[in-house]
Amino acid sequence: MPHPRYSNHEIAQRGRQLYDEYLRAQVTEGNLGKFLVIDIETGEHEIDQEELAALQRAKAKHPEAALYMVRIGSRTAYQLGGAGLEPRV
Repeated sequence: MPHPRYSNHEIAQRGRQLYDEYLRAQVTEGNLGKFLVIDIETGEHEIDQEELAALQRAKAKHPEAALYMVRIGSRTAYQLGGAGLEPRV
């Protein structure tokens, strides 16, 4: 279901920017392979091994939030084709 205030492109762009510029250095160590969910309006985030748990906690804080999810150490939350996690520098 589309978000009422943001397009999917806007959510992905802002989420990637927050991750790259502010959060990556803070969350990478000890969390490779875990899911990071970012509220693109507040910058608040949740980390969990299970994506659903991270999403539920983020939604509990702000039910109408525009959320972006990425797997820490990967370019996306999910990959097709069996590619493994590759730490980004």
